[in-house]
Amino acid sequence: MTVTPSSIEQVIPGQGSMAQPSMKPASKAKRKRFRFIANGKAATGLIVLGIYVLIAIIGPWISPYDPDLITADKLQSPSGSHWFGTDHLGKDIFSQILVGARGVVLVGFLAGIVATILSVLIGVTSGYLGGAADESLSAVSNVFLVIPALPLIIIVTSTITNAGDLVVALVIGCTSWAYGARVLRAQTLSLRRRDYVEAARATGEQTWRIVLFEILPNLTAIIASSFVGTVIFAVLSEITLAFIGISSVSTWNWGTILFWAQGQQALAQGAWWWFVPAGLAIAFLGTALSLINFGIDEFVSPRLRTAGVGSRRAPNGDKVPMRVGFTPVIRGRVETTPEIEIKHPPASNGRAGSAGDADYVATEGHSTGTDGAKR
Repeated sequence: MTVTPSSIEQVIPGQGSMAQPSMKPASKAKRKRFRFIANGKAATGLIVLGIYVLIAIIGPWISPYDPDLITADKLQSPSGSHWFGTDHLGKDIFSQILVGARGVVLVGFLAGIVATILSVLIGVTSGYLGGAADESLSAVSNVFLVIPALPLIIIVTSTITNAGDLVVALVIGCTSWAYGARVLRAQTLSLRRRDYVEAARATGEQTWRIVLFEILPNLTAIIASSFVGTVIFAVLSEITLAFIGISSVSTWNWGTILFWAQGQQALAQGAWWWFVPAGLAIAFLGTALSLINFGIDEFVSPRLRTAGVGSRRAPNGDKVPMRVGFTPVIRGRVETTPEIEIKHPPASNGRAGSAGDADYVATEGHSTGTDGAKR
């Protein structure tokens, strides 16, 4: 059998006898790899979070003053010498903001890591093993889920004398893992009966390999979202503990600044610069983490990913409006539906025309739009 180049041209248009594998799938895979970073919300959140992490690392080194230095410039408004003003003792608030960023970021990330590790271990193990192990671990998760987290944190940290950032982070992490564990357990219950997991189990793969290489990669987005949510909760809990005076007030963080501002009636004295910078720092950090969380949701959900993009182009050039909750519909396109006219031949020799002798003639019929109406 002889294969001509024209035959290959029919199978692979535009390639002919010199057909080569296309490089488009590789470029598409590369685009998918960076799709999360290409998301505007996620990119903005990562940039802002990176700035906060950088400040937390180098903040104590670049602060213009010692945050505990008492000067004669008391309750001064922002100026060239004190960018964020001073407090009632003449301490520089800008230096306190820079130095306090380290404690907030450290507690947030450390508590998030501890809570995420516990939620993955308990949630995935409970969902995959099932049986008595599932019942026992689910009972533990339910106990921690119904316990009010913040009051428990306040009780634990108040009983520990001189509780530093490390102790506060461990307490927050050990009391805020239950919700993430429940979500991971539910998703693992759905994944453990999938075909690829059953195939790995049938081939004799060990349990830890199935969990690590078959189940956990499909839980990455949920784990990341749970981590970000825990970091937000840990940051707010750390600031709350410092604001109400539970944690040590000798260690600077943004909650400590608010604690002293509230105690010295900064609002009544009109010293807005004492509490506004710390409040804005907390708000921007929470916004950055929320944007990253929204980016993760859009990355794993096609419906959220296509929402709000305006309009797309169909292959024929028509605009397709994108709306949340509706299927995109191309309007204004008219299709012609042919009609078939059946003609029976006249009866001959006393025999009526049968269906087998019928002639089928295609005639131009009515036109139908995408809404089903006849034109």
